[in-house]
Amino acid sequence: MLNRVHDHIVSELNQSSRTDTIFVVTAIAFNLIVLGINSSVADAASRRSGNTVDDIVLIVFIIMTILMNTIAISALNLGKRTRQMLLDGLVKMYSDNEVEKYYDPSIMSNYNARYLLFSGVIGTLALTAIAVPLIIRFL
Repeated sequence: MLNRVHDHIVSELNQSSRTDTIFVVTAIAFNLIVLGINSSVADAASRRSGNTVDDIVLIVFIIMTILMNTIAISALNLGKRTRQMLLDGLVKMYSDNEVEKYYDPSIMSNYNARYLLFSGVIGTLALTAIAVPLIIRFL
């Protein structure tokens, strides 16, 4: 029975990693695409004076960028908490079976740092996808 529990926890960890990867890749791709679209729209709007349609498109994409990145970072935070709970259970299982010495606890802090870095990349790209088109449009 212990082997089944162990396999289930490892399976959940793998699923959590795949889900996190999907959110990170999706957010990065979305931000880069929106950066290109909004930069083009902002450039076109700055060449023509007061084009309302271009400004509306720019605003909609900015709102969607904020929403998309909020969802992605929230999902990463949930993934981080899930991974922490699963690893805590795994370490407890290892401790109960006196094999915890083979698991380096610093791995936990490495995972936390990785989630922080992923969130930083997503947030930085989101700010870039918002700021650059606004600079093009209004300066």
